[in-house]
Amino acid sequence: MMATLPKTKTLALSLDAGWLTVWFNQPERRNPLTDEAVEDLAAVIESIKDQRDIRGITIRGKGGFFCAGGDLKGFNAMATGATQDAMRMSRRIGHVLAELNALPQVTVAVIEGAAMAGGLGVACCCDVTVGLRDAKFGFSETRIGITPAQIARYVLQKCGYSTGRRLMLTAARFKGEEAGALGVLDFVASDTEELEALEQRVKQDVLECAPGAVAACKALIIGMPATPDEQKVEFAAMNFSGCLQGDEGKEGVASFIEKRKPNWHTEI
Repeated sequence: MMATLPKTKTLALSLDAGWLTVWFNQPERRNPLTDEAVEDLAAVIESIKDQRDIRGITIRGKGGFFCAGGDLKGFNAMATGATQDAMRMSRRIGHVLAELNALPQVTVAVIEGAAMAGGLGVACCCDVTVGLRDAKFGFSETRIGITPAQIARYVLQKCGYSTGRRLMLTAARFKGEEAGALGVLDFVASDTEELEALEQRVKQDVLECAPGAVAACKALIIGMPATPDEQKVEFAAMNFSGCLQGDEGKEGVASFIEKRKPNWHTEI
């Protein structure tokens, strides 16, 4: 059954051939992560997380700008408000980022213009990051007296402890070429044409993979670090056997032996 996508005010949604593109759509404000944008993103995640007919999700920004990060006007009002309100807002963003990070589908961030602070944190939650060589990046939080609280674990997950620590502590600013060297970007494009081609290549790779196996693999990757060492072998064995003995495992092995493409293989 095809997913019913929610109506959103700050995001534009496009579903084509099993691939959903989510656009941050407040370009006049450089696509900030307002409370409304966070709730819109949460609604999209909730609507698609159990839909295996949606094979992947691209997140990008309208107006040639990915995302400027948190809504500083909202932060300014909250700075003199009740502590519980600031904590409530932070928790909500944290829960939505966790849901994005754990989505069973493959997620791709396509970055033009700039990805700053929380916006870059959203990208770090994605499985694959593609960006322009001249795009700007930065973890600017400590420059304005706050911390990259809810995005910190995803930054460390994306580019490693030592690099992530330095980038966040120094509020580092850098461009796409360096982002590739740091591990923030998986693929760096010289121009828009190459950017689109790289996204298409990632899509094609994903559409050749079994959607249930992708979901199981993602659960394995996310779950393994938190699994006690003595339980890791059992956890992996259950993950593997569940896939092998499921419909996809049987179809995949049979298609390989019969030298044909499996029934989930899609060309774009």
